[in-house]
Amino acid sequence: MTPQQSGRIRVAAKDVVVIGGGIGGLATSALLAREGHSVTLLEKRGQVGGRAGSWEQGGFRFDTGPSWYLMPEVIDHFFRLMGTSAAEQLDLVKLDPGYRVVFEEGGAVDVPADREAVTKLFESLEAGAGEQLSKYLDSAEDAYEIAKKRFLYSTFQSFLPFVRPDVLARLPRIASLLLQPLQSFVEKRFQDPRIQQILGYPAVFLGSSPFDAPSMYHLMSHLDLDDGVLYPMGGFSTLIDGMRRVAVAAGVEIRTDADVVSIDTEPRTPGRSPLDRRAATVRGVTYRTNGTTTSIGADIVVSAADLHHTETTMLPADLQTYPEGYWQKRVPGPSALLLYLGVRGSLPQLEHHTLLFTTDWRDNFGRIFGKETSVPSPASLYVCRPSATDGSVAPAGHENVFVLVPIPADVTIGRGGLERGGDARVEDLADAVIGQISEWAGIPDLAERIVVRRSYGPQDFADDLNAWRGTSLGPAHILKQSAFFRGSNRSAKVGNLFYAGSSTVPGIGIPMCLISAELIVKRLRGDTSTGPLPEPAAG
Repeated sequence: MTPQQSGRIRVAAKDVVVIGGGIGGLATSALLAREGHSVTLLEKRGQVGGRAGSWEQGGFRFDTGPSWYLMPEVIDHFFRLMGTSAAEQLDLVKLDPGYRVVFEEGGAVDVPADREAVTKLFESLEAGAGEQLSKYLDSAEDAYEIAKKRFLYSTFQSFLPFVRPDVLARLPRIASLLLQPLQSFVEKRFQDPRIQQILGYPAVFLGSSPFDAPSMYHLMSHLDLDDGVLYPMGGFSTLIDGMRRVAVAAGVEIRTDADVVSIDTEPRTPGRSPLDRRAATVRGVTYRTNGTTTSIGADIVVSAADLHHTETTMLPADLQTYPEGYWQKRVPGPSALLLYLGVRGSLPQLEHHTLLFTTDWRDNFGRIFGKETSVPSPASLYVCRPSATDGSVAPAGHENVFVLVPIPADVTIGRGGLERGGDARVEDLADAVIGQISEWAGIPDLAERIVVRRSYGPQDFADDLNAWRGTSLGPAHILKQSAFFRGSNRSAKVGNLFYAGSSTVPGIGIPMCLISAELIVKRLRGDTSTGPLPEPAAG
């Protein structure tokens, strides 16, 4: 039995400070405490969860961010590393249909929960598309499995992933998938624009556009069309609750309302390896709570906060691996207009997940990601109605509605607010979006039935989450910002300073942030393997 399988500590126990209590920070804290380290988690806000927060008003309970439960095996793997399981921590249900798509030119499609039914649906939309989809999903599954086995769990400390026989055998295909945009990949296989949009939209989950994201990311279709979409009863706050429980049980000390202002360093001790050119090493962090400044010592610091914010505000210029000049050449993912709506009466016109797609697909994404950006109008957008599945999130006789509209990462668009209390541009956009949903989904009295309304804009992402340029997700998953091209999870200038979360490898989304936490463990262990850490034997 290896030390990993037995759960023995692989490195000497250290004092660790983790900055940021989102998914990445919570997971990192929990895993490092499980390793035997003494871990303190510092979170700027009053509650942990980051983007995956919770907000309550008038008997409604809203998830403030993530609402698609994908890659369930990655989430379960995290909990198993902590000695439990997703089944023990969460009450998961499978959604059927997985989601509904409403098209600008009229009509709607319900995407069912199993592959055979999806194949029949595609065939009904385009002759021959059913057989083509089977090939497409086989390819997506293969891409997903090789990514999970060789790339997603790699720290890229070595190029070992690229010389494995299973990777070498696929190199020509991998190269093609990396160099060809997802939209082109889909267009070569399907003619119906509705199918193209269903298969291309998952690029948005990666903070990108189907016209820019590499076609390697067609693997996303395996997740929703093959595996299906799950929902944790009680909302995504139950996932955060579960993560917090296992972190605290492992010994993590969580301090909220703790706004870190600096990562404190000291000159590097002479005599280190000549290959390690880091000029300094961490000695702790300084944070503010209610106007009081406190310093806390640490042997290791992991920042799961926004990487731009960490590097450009918490470190002096000479110790920044990613200074402002680096970010000027990066591409942000989109920001978003978020709406939290409590609605009187029922809304059968909306599924648990509903997507509204504009006809001019290229123009919609060009406005968000082009050189000259603007807010699309009308916009492709996403609506979540969790009360379709979960009666606990809204009062009896009411619906809980969450709306996400991808828009440019531009803080000048403004802030949102409660009951039309946001900036005028944000509230005007919110009015237009409510009107669009009303018209396209056939809910003529939607605006009149809203009893709770809160908007959230790009400036809110910057203020609350220190998000670079107000992005809602992080750096976009285009080729030059994916895999080993993405920000490293280790500082090149400061020893024992590491990074987790959506800004670094492997990327955006709940599963990726969980994996980023595991990569910190692998860094500290000196583990250059390319797959998930072995799970402890079941008790």
